Amino acid sequence: MPSETALPEGPFDGRLAFDAALRAALDAAARKGWREIVLSDPDFADWPLGERTSIAALQAWAASGRSLILLAEGFGVFDRAHARFVEWRRLWSHIVEARACSGSAAPAVPSAVWTPSWSLHRIDPERSRGVCSHQAESRRALRERLDECLRQARPAFAASTLGL
Repeated sequence: MPSETALPEGPFDGRLAFDAALRAALDAAARKGWREIVLSDPDFADWPLGERTSIAALQAWAASGRSLILLAEGFGVFDRAHARFVEWRRLWSHIVEARACSGSAAPAVPSAVWTPSWSLHRIDPERSRGVCSHQAESRRALRERLDECLRQARPAFAASTLGL
């Protein structure tokens, strides 16, 4: 995993560019010591969250006092497509909050990554087109959209299943 990957700035176009930007963000999280990360997508189906490099980057980032917020319409794809992430989430459940925002009155969940100093907003998820930015105004506008979804969201994607 490259340790000096620069975070992209400006527009990106295509799945490979989106994946590269997401990997760069996860790698930067540990290097920059981000206290909070928000990952948001309607279902995360096409995110590279189950890859070994993604899990290694999250593992390097994870520490006490850190917070990862996952926001989606639903988390059904995780067990099938992101098994490594599911296991990592179980180990780090105390820093991961997963929330589902769905329903006819709920706002659309954006496909995005928000951090205290950088953001990625996939404006056209079907074609994986969007924009990355270090600009405070862009991050603030994205955070407002995320917060609106979070206000209407409910806890979801439990770290473990308790049963009899």
